Amino acid sequence: MAILSGKNHLSNVDAAWLSMEDPTNLMMVTGVMMFDQPIEFERLKETIRHRLLRFDRFSMRVVQPKSRFGKPYWEKDPTFNLDAHLHRIALPAPQNQTALQDLVSDLMSTPVDYNRPLWHMYLIENYGDGCVVLAKLHHAIADGIALAYILLSLTDDSPDAPEPPPPDETRRRRGRLASLVNTAFSLAKTSTKLTGKLVSEGLDVLADRSKLTDLAQLGADSAASAGRLFLRLPDPPTIFKGKLGVAKRAAWSKPVPLANVKAIGKVTGGTVNDVLLTAMTGALRRYMAERGEETGGVNFRAVIPVNLRPLEDEPELGNHFGLVFLSLPVGIADPIDRLYELKKRMDALKGSTEAVIAFGILGAIGLSPAEIRKIVIDMLQAKATAVMTNVPGPREQRYLAGVPMRSVMFWVPQAGRLGLGISILSYAGEVRLGVATDAALVPDPERITDFFHDEFSDLMKLVETARTGESSRSPAADDGRCQAITKAGHRCKNKALPGSPYCHIHRQ
Repeated sequence: MAILSGKNHLSNVDAAWLSMEDPTNLMMVTGVMMFDQPIEFERLKETIRHRLLRFDRFSMRVVQPKSRFGKPYWEKDPTFNLDAHLHRIALPAPQNQTALQDLVSDLMSTPVDYNRPLWHMYLIENYGDGCVVLAKLHHAIADGIALAYILLSLTDDSPDAPEPPPPDETRRRRGRLASLVNTAFSLAKTSTKLTGKLVSEGLDVLADRSKLTDLAQLGADSAASAGRLFLRLPDPPTIFKGKLGVAKRAAWSKPVPLANVKAIGKVTGGTVNDVLLTAMTGALRRYMAERGEETGGVNFRAVIPVNLRPLEDEPELGNHFGLVFLSLPVGIADPIDRLYELKKRMDALKGSTEAVIAFGILGAIGLSPAEIRKIVIDMLQAKATAVMTNVPGPREQRYLAGVPMRSVMFWVPQAGRLGLGISILSYAGEVRLGVATDAALVPDPERITDFFHDEFSDLMKLVETARTGESSRSPAADDGRCQAITKAGHRCKNKALPGSPYCHIHRQ
């Protein structure tokens, strides 16, 4: 947090996200944690008091500068009251997922009071026999990765965890956020470029900021990245692009076993990342076809946040990420062809300095007059159709206020004129897809999650075909051939690479 003239000024990037707030697209990260049992409200309140409020920004408000060229800054809210931010409400009948999705959609569409700290949390009771905890956290506080782990920092690894310690003792300890984030980051220490690997068995796209910064300083590569960023042609018009309204819609898929995702990856020679992106892109294709849209040859881009925190540093709040643009091959009908094409496009992004360039652009936006800021934002957003965020969740069961968390989902804001957000999160051996849309463009995002399961089911059929083929061969047979199964259901004829069960085409 920048300290200038005795004030806690927002960083350039944090100010950029604050300035992107618009009634038709609120800059809020929304997270939902679901439970099969009720949670005691007072215990939840004390957990939030001791674990969330130790981060200063959750008791601070943003003050806008009086000068046109001044910078907004954080100040302690003199009238802060936790009761104004933690709410207890009942889920309306029929108290099922449809009712919950409607409530989440309404809360997602409601702005926060800028005269108070930029967050709210809700205990939603009567969700079946259990309850839901919903959090709305403004992007100016921190990016999606940090905010997701802030929510997880409220949880414990056992139901009988001790009560939260006194506030002063909590502050002396190393923050739970830092501990959780470092646990995930430690699994990616060797990553110095974009990767399709899973982190904590969750789809994640990470980069080493120091490595990318060194590359950017070479000049030529950063200039090329900036050129690609600005000179790309706009995305084609589709039902996912258009004039936005205030109302938003949220939906999420049923859980997909991570073991099944890995089984598909083993058969196809793709990563878990490849499999999930393939099913997600196919779901968008099916939705377009159902709405009578032409899909042949269609490609449009998803903006993917890339973590730029130095992995050796203790994480902190604020926005520390860049952006890369992944072109989604929506026009490819065959799932295996689509998977291989996505893999090729992801590989092309590896090592790119594009994320660092985008981070610098966001910083510049935070310093620009409103008119220039709008021009830059509009130009960048014309080149994408969706925001796609991937956050790894815990591998093991977590507990909030002593109650086991059954599932967790989140949605990120789609800055400016983007009306489609895709979120993928893993938790306790399962993966879920979340979809957030503008209601005027896509009033029924649950159809996309339904199609996601249809696409995944089609991919699972390849696993069954492969298993049938393997059962007819001697387990001891090893002819050195690639173990991948082609789209026709036959074993690949290429020679496997040394030390790998796959050839150069299908290697993971």
